[in-house]
Amino acid sequence: MSLAGKVAIVTGSGRGLGLSYAQELARQGASVIVNDVDPTAVDAAVASITEAGGTAAGVAAAVGTTEAAKALVAGAVENFGRLDILVTNAGVLRDKSLLKMTDEDFDLVINVHLRGTFTCVREAYGYFKENNVSGRIIAIGSPTGQRGNFGQSNYAAAKAGIVGMVRTWALEMKRAGVTANAVIPVAATEMTKTVPFFAAAVEADERGEAMPDFFRKDLGFGTADDVAGLIAYLASDAAAEINGQAIGVGGDRLQVWSHPEAVVTELHDGGWDYETLANEFPARFGSHQQSVGEKFPELPEELRPEPAK
Repeated sequence: MSLAGKVAIVTGSGRGLGLSYAQELARQGASVIVNDVDPTAVDAAVASITEAGGTAAGVAAAVGTTEAAKALVAGAVENFGRLDILVTNAGVLRDKSLLKMTDEDFDLVINVHLRGTFTCVREAYGYFKENNVSGRIIAIGSPTGQRGNFGQSNYAAAKAGIVGMVRTWALEMKRAGVTANAVIPVAATEMTKTVPFFAAAVEADERGEAMPDFFRKDLGFGTADDVAGLIAYLASDAAAEINGQAIGVGGDRLQVWSHPEAVVTELHDGGWDYETLANEFPARFGSHQQSVGEKFPELPEELRPEPAK
């Protein structure tokens, strides 16, 4: 088992993707602190791990505050004597288009995803440095944070911010032997179950069948378990040289996302005033404008959902 003797915290691991991450870390030998805001979900998740022969304990807390972060690290040390791995998965959604999104909608999502990642990583890294642990930070991003998505100003901002922090942490933590990476998962969740485009994939999974190749290969869309292997790998000693990366995973597909880079560079003597831009931008830059949002290929006819009657 690649993680034998290691101790991990997985925030938001009472159900869904986070639960799969916690179960896989335990399967690879780690002792796991399960976290969720719902104590019942925590207890059920811990039971699912221990009944499978793994080791786990729970900390019920709403991620976001420094107090919650301290409780998670303390829970790892008190239950298992140390901490080696932190996976920041906790999150909520409050999807609304810009003019309908309230301050409360925005603040809640930012607090749980972005501030929660920040406070938990700060606490874990403090423990790593103080105890000379070559720890692993694995933060969960999203395609929305990479490319944007309609109705998700709050979520896009949080997930893009998480990847930005990971790149910064990779620089700050390198000397201490700690790595920080972001995982960009694409998998069946409670949210994607409601999207007609993914219906054939979700229905196949619920029947216990493999998702069609169109989803697993063309879209890189799969199950939570398809993501969990990458989480465990990045948590291991084998991944010690992987740092500051945003890695996408889903179905049969694995991707390394690029850092933002200039796609075209042009010079103009004396600078770029209004008149110069008006005259020259279309010809020199217009064809280089970047797309926004995810672009999906057309569903094959045999995978299209039945029209509503």
